[in-house]
Amino acid sequence: MKAETGFIVLSSRLSIELVQKAAMIGCPMLVAVSAPTNYALRAAEAAGMTLVAVARDDSFEIFTHPQRVAMAELDETR
Repeated sequence: MKAETGFIVLSSRLSIELVQKAAMIGCPMLVAVSAPTNYALRAAEAAGMTLVAVARDDSFEIFTHPQRVAMAELDETR
């Protein structure tokens, strides 16, 4: 699998170091359960990377470059 066509899921906080490493391999998106640091946000914005964080079973927050995330309505009866 090529990094350019996927994303990386992290169980840790999104740090600048993780953004830099993902950018080095050409990964366009990072998803994490914890919020990003301010430095990570700036680095991702500059690198054109999408950061999705505070990811839970039923919600998440998009911090940078939201155009990569396609939103679909969920069936509320589930």
